[in-house]
Amino acid sequence: MHQKFFLTSIGYFGKTLTLLTCLLVMSCKAKEGPAAPDPPPSDVTGTAQLWLTKGDKSKLLSREADLSIKKVASGSFPVVTIDTATQLQSVEGFGAALTGSSAWLLHNKMSDGARQTLLRQLFDTVNGAGISYLRLTIGASDFSLSDFTYNDLPSGQTDFTLQHFSLSRDTSEVIPILKEILHLSPAIKLMGSPWSPPAWMKTNNSMKGGKLRTDCYDVYAAYFIKYIQAMKSHGITISSITPQNEPLYATANYPCMGMQPGEQLTFIKDHLGPKFQSEGISTKIIIYDHNWDNTNYAISILNDPDAKRYIAGSAFHAYAGDVSAMSSVHSAHPDKALYFTEISGGAWATDFGGNLMWNMKNIFIGTMLNWSGTAMLWNLALDQNYGPQNNGCNNCRGVVTVNQTNGQVTLNEEYYSIAHFSKFVRPGAVRIASGFTSGLTGVGVVAFLNPNGSKAMIACNYGSSLTTFTVKQGGKNFSCSVPAQSVVSVVWK
Repeated sequence: MHQKFFLTSIGYFGKTLTLLTCLLVMSCKAKEGPAAPDPPPSDVTGTAQLWLTKGDKSKLLSREADLSIKKVASGSFPVVTIDTATQLQSVEGFGAALTGSSAWLLHNKMSDGARQTLLRQLFDTVNGAGISYLRLTIGASDFSLSDFTYNDLPSGQTDFTLQHFSLSRDTSEVIPILKEILHLSPAIKLMGSPWSPPAWMKTNNSMKGGKLRTDCYDVYAAYFIKYIQAMKSHGITISSITPQNEPLYATANYPCMGMQPGEQLTFIKDHLGPKFQSEGISTKIIIYDHNWDNTNYAISILNDPDAKRYIAGSAFHAYAGDVSAMSSVHSAHPDKALYFTEISGGAWATDFGGNLMWNMKNIFIGTMLNWSGTAMLWNLALDQNYGPQNNGCNNCRGVVTVNQTNGQVTLNEEYYSIAHFSKFVRPGAVRIASGFTSGLTGVGVVAFLNPNGSKAMIACNYGSSLTTFTVKQGGKNFSCSVPAQSVVSVVWK
């Protein structure tokens, strides 16, 4: 009896203990409050990479913190809308001119190690600017070591079979530097432009001024083919040519020649175009290659259907006129490409920030918004005295400056202007539509779709205070802040 009572008591107290334990746990949970709900799914769907250059030089192509891409826009900022479905012109590349002076300086005044470091800064797509298009001079220009062509003869002699054609003047510096560049950037595109034909082909028997003799139209077309084929024998492909640099300026004290639109039309329609076709030359023929202040030159040639079929597009410089001229030519002949091929900075404009803003507004964002497929500056490299010069501009600034005295290399504002495009907008990209609300002023924006599917936006704040805006693309959003007098490049998938 006592044993049974004891066991019953144990059972009773066990139940009681269990009940007390449950009550204690419930009491503790009551004090903690209700359990937190599961966290909502993140609004962030990815990131955009951003690079910044400030006009005060405190940031120079600086990789900044990534931007969060979200499903829902935050804040009440002005809106930039980017539409990948509206695709505009194709991009061929960005760069500058490898003049004879540039090649001489790089080849002769830099050590092999220093030159390779600089070439990587210029042409490497990961650790450099990724320059993707270079312009070459066919013979001498105002930035060469002397006047020459590839078929120079004593006065009174001619060579209609071009037996004396030779690239020998380019084999010492231009071709070796090009080969080093091609090692870093095998797909780089090259444009050739002559400042003058050989003197014996001209009406004044001089490399300066004059016109192309009418009986030399055919041999001059053959001269271009010789140049393209000779460069090819060195492993160098010429992507495009222009028949004459600045054909409306024939009074310079360096190699030059006048070529009126009717003359260029005849040369292309009856000589250069047919010869390229018969010889299987795929190099593009690009007309005009002079300032924005004349649109009739290009339009009048393209109006001739027989000439037009040989022509890829028209090229422009920025020493006169307005960038909108390119849109005028596009409107007249939307089936033909546009190229921007030359402008130089110099000692007349030394403010880094002001030059950066001008380059963005006119040359890079400006030409792209006006249908250009390229943007190229003048000399790739010059020394501390703006040379070597050949009776031309005596204060033009190179994209980079190589000091012959101490070997120091300076990356100028032109370098950063090119890099904000060439590094992020790759050949084969297409410009895509971009627009913004009226609340966004003093800002330039252009956007591209790259061949790998990434999107690139370059935005420049021309104003005096920081501006922030929301970018909307494909149902996603990110906010972007651009300091005063600064440019950003933003890339996202």
